Amino acid sequence: MNVRRMWCRALAVVACGATLAVAPAAGPAVAANQTVCNKYCDGRDPALAPRERVPVAATLSGRTIRLHVDDTDAMGWASIDGGTGGDEVWLDRSYDGGRSWSTGSKLGATVTPSGRSGWRTLMYNVDDWNDAGVGALRACGQAAGASAIACTPWARSDWNAWSRSTAAATGLMMMYDRDTGLFGGNGWWTSANALTAIIDNARVSGMPSYEYAIATTYDKNVGAQGGDFTNEYVDDTGWWGLTWLDAYDLTGDARYLTTARADADYMARYWTDLCGGGVLWKTSDTGYKNAIANELYLELNAALHNRISGDTTYLDRARKEWSWFTGTGMINSSHLINDGLDAGCHNDGHPTYTYNQGVILGGLAELYRATDDTAVLDTARTLADASTGSTDLNPGGTLRDPNEADSCAGDGPSFKGAYVRGLGALDGVLADHPYADYLHRQADTAYANDRDPLDLYGPHWAGDGRGPTGHGCQHSALDLLDAAA
Repeated sequence: MNVRRMWCRALAVVACGATLAVAPAAGPAVAANQTVCNKYCDGRDPALAPRERVPVAATLSGRTIRLHVDDTDAMGWASIDGGTGGDEVWLDRSYDGGRSWSTGSKLGATVTPSGRSGWRTLMYNVDDWNDAGVGALRACGQAAGASAIACTPWARSDWNAWSRSTAAATGLMMMYDRDTGLFGGNGWWTSANALTAIIDNARVSGMPSYEYAIATTYDKNVGAQGGDFTNEYVDDTGWWGLTWLDAYDLTGDARYLTTARADADYMARYWTDLCGGGVLWKTSDTGYKNAIANELYLELNAALHNRISGDTTYLDRARKEWSWFTGTGMINSSHLINDGLDAGCHNDGHPTYTYNQGVILGGLAELYRATDDTAVLDTARTLADASTGSTDLNPGGTLRDPNEADSCAGDGPSFKGAYVRGLGALDGVLADHPYADYLHRQADTAYANDRDPLDLYGPHWAGDGRGPTGHGCQHSALDLLDAAA
């Protein structure tokens, strides 16, 4: 483990499933067919591999195509068997989870010699440590004289993927855009959540490999939009503020604390008398207040107080927020939180999205640390009991968001991650850890039913109707694995 931890500083890996070869998309910044040298350079003899594992295979016209992985050296090779002379076999390498592979890769393309029924390529590196390329491989083959091609699903070595959570973190980093410092599709507030999951994993697992993403994201985006990670959506600012507090906790870098304070102060500018108090959802909309913006405001201010010696300002804000929130009616008679307030300042009756049930728990955990008020914990338990016990939110025992889509696109896939993160934070301050079993059950279910050979997760933890992967689904699964750990 110590040797692996040392090498982890170099990088990691994960991959994406695909069974038939298709025309590759435009390649990422790192060319997938460029020669890579890590511990060893591409083109090494498989006979020198100290270990061999076959994570994935495919069939074509009676032939078997296999991907072989040497986990010791983080290299892989392809083989084709059960065929004849003239069969072709090669590797594809991707640095974005199989979404693209530059110029088709075709690493080590070779032809089965006459008189042989099988053949193999040389070995190629999975990752590119010199350029932070988080890679994946697949084996492909073509029968002699035929046009059809078959490929295995994408897979990788277990470097930076030796546990459930580190494998999921590595999968998430396949979706990180090093040019923009954001995650898949350059999502804004969802990237804050994804980076938080990476930071939490570094703390939980002890794997430092992806800590570079913290400074990269900060440096590339601190001046974006409104500056200091602010924009017209007050809740977006809250998500980023909590991310930078998390970064400060991990690194001790004071600039992250300074930015978190700037974010909290920005949110405070939008506290108004509408409905008796609370912050607005959007700076340009003077008529709407919702749960998530105010829950984030509570958590960020309470957390800042807990990190700033002698503070009274942030604590006063947190107390004022909680006093207002409890009187709004957004907490319904089932102890679940609806989405916001209507024009008459009443509960709008909109769905009880999971993130509204979770962020409040993280906020109350921080408020309890700040005040030692056991009544805060009692209320938090009541809310957590309601959400973990809700059959609407846990059909068949597995967490599922209202109207959960069969997709990892958009905002919704991030909701469950925020829920389990908040539930885990509350569980951590309760001596009896009453929600640990719930978190472990959810993690076991997702791991068993909602994971592909690259440790990429889909939208439904129960595994039904598994859709495509994406950074919202992936960070939510990582949040769950982090919380369960």
